[in-house]
Amino acid sequence: MATIANDYLYENIKNNTERFGGFAALSMHDPAQAAAELNRTVTKYGFVGALLNDYQQSGADNSTLLFYDQPEYDVLWQMATDLDVPIYMHPRLPITQEIDLLWEGRKWLLTAPWQFANDLSSHVLGLAVNGVFDRFPSLRVIVGHNGERIPSDFWRADHMLERQKLLDMPMNGTVGGYLKKNIWITTSGEFYNDLVRYHIGQLGADRVLFSVDYPYETIEQASSWFSKFPFEDENERYMISRGNAINVLKLQL
Repeated sequence: MATIANDYLYENIKNNTERFGGFAALSMHDPAQAAAELNRTVTKYGFVGALLNDYQQSGADNSTLLFYDQPEYDVLWQMATDLDVPIYMHPRLPITQEIDLLWEGRKWLLTAPWQFANDLSSHVLGLAVNGVFDRFPSLRVIVGHNGERIPSDFWRADHMLERQKLLDMPMNGTVGGYLKKNIWITTSGEFYNDLVRYHIGQLGADRVLFSVDYPYETIEQASSWFSKFPFEDENERYMISRGNAINVLKLQL
């Protein structure tokens, strides 16, 4: 299915690659196959990376969850670093069992209001504590929705994780360090000046990319917000609106 989707995407953008690029879809049941498909789409089609919708379901009843912070997925992270392309980590709806256990009485918090950030931030932090960024120091990961709240609270995470380093935790660095070296965030669906400004201050303007979250947010709303955002100077505006995306995605413009 992922291969079919990637072929379809390429056929629909190949005649207008000055305006459109592609993130590969990957089936994460088989890490080696996922790595091979990433390699195929980048080298053959010129895709700029891959987009992963949080974890992968598996098993006879689809209740087994596969997370990519485990060693068997190192083959994918190695391929991403070898190709020098980023991996975009995106939220997804939870499995039925999780909905029944955690969200049945608070279903209004599913998806963007809270559950998306709650689930995906745990997965991204899993990459950190399980040493993925240490094993692959040049790995680039993009996280939307203003970083799924990780940049707002990484100090407490690092503060409390210090004691875990005595308990054989694989992570050698800090969450804050990985945020400033391996992770980029986007403004998709987060048009709140104070919080975006705070995250720029925490991570640096070179870690933030303008994004819309279309069709859940309108291009008009995002553009109107961005045009009024209190940038420090024109260079900061350029970096977030365009320059950072060119650098991270290695766009040939």
